Amino acid sequence: MRRFPLRTLLLMLVALLAFTRLWCVTHQDETAGASPASSPTRDATATSPASPSPLPPSPECRAVERALDATLRAPDEPTVVAEARKRLDACDKPPPRACELGGALSARAPFTQGADTPMRGLLAALCERCPSRVNACAQTVARALLDTAVGQAPNIPELQWSLEHAGPGTPAACDSIVRLGLAPAAQASVDLPPTVRTLLDGLVSRCASADLLPLSVLRAAAAQQGARAPALLTAASAKPVETAPVKPDQLLGAQPAFQAFDGDLLTGVPVSNARRGTRWSADGALRAGYAPTLKHLVGFRVRAQGPGSLRAIVRTPKGVGLNDPEGGFSFVNPTVCQFRGTGEWETCNPAAPLVEVDAVSVFPESADGKLLELEILGAR
Repeated sequence: MRRFPLRTLLLMLVALLAFTRLWCVTHQDETAGASPASSPTRDATATSPASPSPLPPSPECRAVERALDATLRAPDEPTVVAEARKRLDACDKPPPRACELGGALSARAPFTQGADTPMRGLLAALCERCPSRVNACAQTVARALLDTAVGQAPNIPELQWSLEHAGPGTPAACDSIVRLGLAPAAQASVDLPPTVRTLLDGLVSRCASADLLPLSVLRAAAAQQGARAPALLTAASAKPVETAPVKPDQLLGAQPAFQAFDGDLLTGVPVSNARRGTRWSADGALRAGYAPTLKHLVGFRVRAQGPGSLRAIVRTPKGVGLNDPEGGFSFVNPTVCQFRGTGEWETCNPAAPLVEVDAVSVFPESADGKLLELEILGAR
């Protein structure tokens, strides 16, 4: 039996948890209208205002389900497909059961047979009218992210077609790209499968142009992936802002940490002997924090003895990426600088400018590492 490496199993688990969360989010409107269960202690005479009953579907919409069923039974009959398209064009909001037929319709009209077939056009028209919880095109994108996480090569043209026709399901499809694709791509500790990177590079521009990607996550992913994901870099590009060295508001870890920010080239802080506590993967040997967050981060000047790296702790929307239980926020942590530590000044510029930076963490890579001076270039 083939055994997956541990990192692959962990990535699969992260993807499954994120997909479960996405499913709950996209189905929350089904439960939002449900009335709470009656309590035995509730006054029997108490009454609540009756909620309005949903309007019954129009005659045109009631006929859509039957027409779609007919096409599934006879997909090669042009008149049957044409009749279903006519019924669908007359119905702005198909009933849920009709939308649920989108998956079967997609199976009867595989993309390999062409994107312009009548059956494929019928699927596009259905997706463009169905909500996210029953939108076959949005669900195709979410499933593809799970498949690519375990190494399955994505069909980019088909996924681009699905995203283009996702209609009301587009925000949910882009949210799955953020949670299952961009967030892992923005984490220093994740060895991102090339298949996920290929999928992101093929789909990110559509979501970015619709302003459906959190800027903090997008730029962090572009900074971590760099030239390996050119479309990410393009989507994360930004106009230059006026920046300068910004001293941190809080220093944690190796001491005396302030000597790495005092402007004195003769002082510094040993970082190689810092205690590796439970927060090492986030804080490293030294954590330079900002409160409030640094709105822009564009580069670094580092003077060190011994090689090492810098990671940016970038705040993200709740539930996206990693969780800081002590700080109560979500974040990603791209590597933004690799320094050689020659004792001379070195300049590092992340592949993409970052926003909403909570902290910068230092990770030494030698037994005698010493951080002599660090300038973090940004703007509040």
